Amino acid sequence: MELANLPHITKLALGLVVVFAAYQVYIQLTLGRKRRAIARERGCLPSPALPQWDRIMGIDLFRDNMRAIKAHNFLELSYQRFQDLGVNTYQLIALGRRIYITTEPENLKAIQAIDFKKWGLGERRKVSFRPLLGDGIFTTDGKAWAHSREMLRPNFARTQIGDLPTFERHVQHLVAAVPRDGSTVDLSELFFRLTMDSATEFLFGESTESLTRGSTEGFAESFTRGQDFIANSSRWGKWAVLFPANKQFAHDQKFVHDFVDYYVDKGLAKRDQLLKEKSNADKVGRYVFIDELVRQTTDRIAIRSELLNILLAGRDTTASLLTNVWFMLSKRPDLWSKLQAEIATLDGDIPDFEQLKNLKYLKALLNESLRLHPVVPANSREAFEDTTLPLGGGPDGRAPLFIKKGEIMAWSVYSMHRRTDYYGEDALEFRPERWLDDPETGKKGLRPSWEYLPFNGGARICLGQQFALTEASYTTIRLCQAFKAIESRDPGPWQEGLTLTCVNLNGAKVGLTAIEGYE
Repeated sequence: MELANLPHITKLALGLVVVFAAYQVYIQLTLGRKRRAIARERGCLPSPALPQWDRIMGIDLFRDNMRAIKAHNFLELSYQRFQDLGVNTYQLIALGRRIYITTEPENLKAIQAIDFKKWGLGERRKVSFRPLLGDGIFTTDGKAWAHSREMLRPNFARTQIGDLPTFERHVQHLVAAVPRDGSTVDLSELFFRLTMDSATEFLFGESTESLTRGSTEGFAESFTRGQDFIANSSRWGKWAVLFPANKQFAHDQKFVHDFVDYYVDKGLAKRDQLLKEKSNADKVGRYVFIDELVRQTTDRIAIRSELLNILLAGRDTTASLLTNVWFMLSKRPDLWSKLQAEIATLDGDIPDFEQLKNLKYLKALLNESLRLHPVVPANSREAFEDTTLPLGGGPDGRAPLFIKKGEIMAWSVYSMHRRTDYYGEDALEFRPERWLDDPETGKKGLRPSWEYLPFNGGARICLGQQFALTEASYTTIRLCQAFKAIESRDPGPWQEGLTLTCVNLNGAKVGLTAIEGYE
């Protein structure tokens, strides 16, 4: 059939194919040649590729990933892929996009610190997260991100983190909510209420008091479901437009936004007073994040977005850490005994900030939980420009790796924290002692650097790291002082419950025996 006799739509399709082919040839002769020259000059080699039959769209791999997420073993699947390939960096195709995945600390140091400005969140993450969280510290890059971070920084000053009386009030509400007759309780539900109460007090200037009022249950459920939706949307990338928000997400989004807008409106109502106080430092008092936001803008959506970004971190990460820790304490009598022995040195007194920091076994317990069960088990960045990474190229992954602009480098904290070359042959075991000095042998405990990243590193290191560890430590101490025995009421092992953070899927179902006379 002659070209002139083809249908118009067919001619158009052929024309587009020819244009696309010509464009690809042009790229290879210009930009492609430049990139190959840079790669040769720096000794870069391609990274090993994960075997997959669909090397164009990666439908097979994406399908396997989604099945693993539904089966709650995606993190373990990711870890096993590194083991099967025998390398620490590999590449794959997922929904038509090339993605690199690494567990090399030197690569993470380059991405998060040395070449920080060459990497960003990428549009995929921003577009997926914005419907629920808006623009804030977790969804922006550049100047907008830097501004959010500077506003937030005073909230985690030493005086704020060390405000233990505020923690004490909320923790006592938690203790009172735990059954004293040994009946089963899911501590995870109480931990999420606790961190909601403390986070809102520090961020909003007043607490939701959900442990005593139970008034935020609808918010908690909507916020969790909303996170699950945007996490799933981010996995689809640009293809997420094919799956618009459903009625459940629309409901959850509105519920979450209305809940926070209540506090936004209260904050804006006192803006004139706050602007006057700004010129009089003596009247400002304790730093409250929403007050600073209101001083700077009257944009309700901007204020709500900043608050939601930080509420996500303040509530979910600490509650997930506490859940994971107490799940393990219920499973391991040896951990419970050692922890109780150390806390007994306080003689039942409420610890001050210095005493809290000096409880070495407690610190080791938290470190080990964050190692084996990191609450943020994976992350990624998109290259803003053509760049290179120190490792990942070649069959053994020891050569430099060239990354094109727009390509994604992901990393598995979950897998990196299981590397035996860093954590020993027992890296899969939960053993807090690895973090402690051994006085008998003189062997030093772990002092990891970039191979241990529960809170990220570099410029975007978590500002709330010490806040989270302080709250988790203080809560654990006070619970141990109130209860003398613990029993697991969950026969299964730890299992990943993965949304934007990761927590034991079935919570921390336990029975606790109270100490007589505890007040």
